[in-house]
Amino acid sequence: MTGTPEALNAFYRVVDRLVSYAHAHLLLDQRNDDYVRNQIFALFGLDSYSPTGETSTDEAPDRLLDDFAQAAVAANLCDESDVAHYADQVMGILSLPPAAIQDEFQRILDRSGGQHAMTWLYQYSVANSYVKRAVLDKNPRFDSSDGLIVTINLAKPEFKNAKNAAAGNAVAGGYPLCTICRANEGFAGRTKFTLRTVPLLMGGQQWFWQYSPYGYFNEHGIAVNTEHIPMHVDRGTFTRLMDFVDMFPNYFLGCNAALTKIGGSVLVHDHYQGGGEILPMHKAGAYATLTVEGFPHARVEVLDWFNTAVRVVSKNREDIEEIADRIRQAWVSFTDTQRGIIAEDAQGIHSAISPTCIKTPRGYEMSIIFRSNITSDEFPEGVFHAHPEFFPIKQESIGLIEAQGLFVLPGRLVDQLGQLEEAVVHGHGLPEDLAEFQLVFDELTARVDGSKDPGVVHRSMRDELGSVCARILDNTAVFKDKEETVEFLRHYGFHVCKSGESGSDV
Repeated sequence: MTGTPEALNAFYRVVDRLVSYAHAHLLLDQRNDDYVRNQIFALFGLDSYSPTGETSTDEAPDRLLDDFAQAAVAANLCDESDVAHYADQVMGILSLPPAAIQDEFQRILDRSGGQHAMTWLYQYSVANSYVKRAVLDKNPRFDSSDGLIVTINLAKPEFKNAKNAAAGNAVAGGYPLCTICRANEGFAGRTKFTLRTVPLLMGGQQWFWQYSPYGYFNEHGIAVNTEHIPMHVDRGTFTRLMDFVDMFPNYFLGCNAALTKIGGSVLVHDHYQGGGEILPMHKAGAYATLTVEGFPHARVEVLDWFNTAVRVVSKNREDIEEIADRIRQAWVSFTDTQRGIIAEDAQGIHSAISPTCIKTPRGYEMSIIFRSNITSDEFPEGVFHAHPEFFPIKQESIGLIEAQGLFVLPGRLVDQLGQLEEAVVHGHGLPEDLAEFQLVFDELTARVDGSKDPGVVHRSMRDELGSVCARILDNTAVFKDKEETVEFLRHYGFHVCKSGESGSDV
């Protein structure tokens, strides 16, 4: 039973404001006004309406959607538990259909270039509420003194192991085949009414791009293979990454290692991650620079970075592809039992790479992160995973984004770390229910050096978080000394540059 006439009229006023908003921000053609209103009314079984004359000056959808939720519940049109689903469905009705989005994207790309087209798509995805910009802006984020970016994602569920992560991204019923398939576009079962994708051609294959609704950084999105095949990294991966940055030179694109514990949570479907932010590893300097015989204009840099990573630099795509694939093949077949590195055993393959590409005045910069998911009795979650003393801060897999220096920490830490700060400020001991944070508490206490000033304690907590994240990245390094990485490359035919020649031809 619907609510009072006054409540229904309030609901109609919000609908008229939403239609007005869609004119300004979602390219809704006024000739479609009656059609989209009727689609909205049909969701609630409404068969009466009188225009209210309400318009919107909102620049973002959030306040409108809050008003919509209140009006729909007050008019007994839906329960509070269902209102988010209905709000997404309404925004999907007000948005352009996928074909029109793709046509507009292509028009902007042809006229103004790939970066303008991506910017338009991102802004549209914010405007139709697929990208939850207001939620993302509430996530704590800071640059640490260790050169990392630390964020706490309040909306992201925490998956403490690879099995839970896979379960969290599982699909019941087999349609769509996984959580990132293109068939999710408009799918009611996962509230994807506002999802819009655009096609990409990479390496001669059909892929598509979509933004992440709860992105970890600016304009965070994924490129997904149209064909539902498992994650993998091969020679063609480097070609596809370069194709992407050719089209969108202000973005980076990278690929998670295609193994459990060290990769993404969706390994059943080939995809890459990227977006409009240069991450800390992209700006890391070179510890050493090497050359490759036969490639005079290319350089390989051993990165001065926490984990084990090298960067291939050249303006020539063929150089990048050949050298990067030599390094990939060398690493995935490398075994050194003294260092705990085992390429493959009875449990399967353990070594993989995470490549990531940007384009700079030096040319293509293809960074290659060496990863291993080998386990041991001492480290059952992974020898090159975050070690147990750091689990209270981060127990999830260290994937591509963290490996590049942007740490995404679980939302529970806002309250937990706040309690630790309060205990230090008031001179109390470690709270009993936070006993697992003993290391963090002891180090925080040492950092503040007796200060009870809340500002000092809070800044010290940030320094402590950055330090823990840096040590976690150290844990993931397969070579603990940069000279070991240099020697690895030398063993496979790379030559250390003589003084004064590093990078001169790049």
